[in-house]
Amino acid sequence: MDKVRIGFVGVGGMGQCAHLRNYVILPDCEVVALAEIREGLGKKVGERYGIPKVYKTHQEMLANEKLDGIVASQPFNRHGVLVPDLYKAGVPVFTEKPLAATIETAEKILKALKQSGTWHMVGYHKRSDPATIYAKAEIDRLTKTGELGKMRYVRISMPAGDWRAEGFCDFIKSDDPWPELERDPNPSDMNDDQFRQFFEFVNYYIHQVNLMRHLFGEPYKVTYADPSGAVLTTQSESGVAGIIEMTPYSTTIDWQESALVCFEKGYVKLELPAPVALNRPGRVEILRDPGNGATPETIIPQMPWIHAMRRQAVNFISAIKGESKPPCEAEEALEDLKVAREYMRLWKGI
Repeated sequence: MDKVRIGFVGVGGMGQCAHLRNYVILPDCEVVALAEIREGLGKKVGERYGIPKVYKTHQEMLANEKLDGIVASQPFNRHGVLVPDLYKAGVPVFTEKPLAATIETAEKILKALKQSGTWHMVGYHKRSDPATIYAKAEIDRLTKTGELGKMRYVRISMPAGDWRAEGFCDFIKSDDPWPELERDPNPSDMNDDQFRQFFEFVNYYIHQVNLMRHLFGEPYKVTYADPSGAVLTTQSESGVAGIIEMTPYSTTIDWQESALVCFEKGYVKLELPAPVALNRPGRVEILRDPGNGATPETIIPQMPWIHAMRRQAVNFISAIKGESKPPCEAEEALEDLKVAREYMRLWKGI
């Protein structure tokens, strides 16, 4: 495969600023078409990025284009309506997190995916940050060698803050009216107010729910939900404790997300930048204190200047070419919704 032919479905804010601008600069990728129901916006974006074909609907695009992959940046409560239709093209699909707004819709999507014979990468971009990649490799190595003892604790903190960090500075807008779009049904086991609370939790914190499993390296369960809504505690399959802090405080012009993976004799600390910050990787700090007279040391490796969204685009193209596996596929993303549902049961009794 010389150049991977990509088609975009939706070029709104995240479609442009988190995804499209990263794909158009990859040397082994060619964005050959886009579909945008707001025709004026689609035309402006196509002209700006030199995309040769612009369509109003994904059906028109798929009927006229031979693609190797599809990037569909859409509201996640439309995934059940849209994504099974995209699978019919028989090529890999990328969507933003989460897999869907409900477990029922996610299971419907997975059924369609299985029938399609293709695969679906879900955009948990934190897994693609160079710092996360480095930290995960070191965590796995330490777990295998045992040189710092057993893993004991994982803590993730996500204070609300400036998640854009000027990453929308080149966002193209239009005067097109917002069309009425079909949405996925609400879950059968929640009323409207309960679903609103579930939806908000998933929208804000599903990245951390996913990152917890990634750092544990194994499945986990929710063990406690603080009534304040600020703390979620977990336990991994092998018994490691974990906690997610959900906006313990907030910032206005900063982003201070972090993860701490503790072993008996040291830790791996991960600090992550704002989600759409440009050319800014995370930061890793490693403490080794093995004892027995050895000198303790703190290591801060230098990360390459590649932001997570761009690396995520590289990872999707690499997976299409068969050079690597997607960082997170749809089957695993279903588990995040199950964790979120269990949290709501413990937090709100629903």
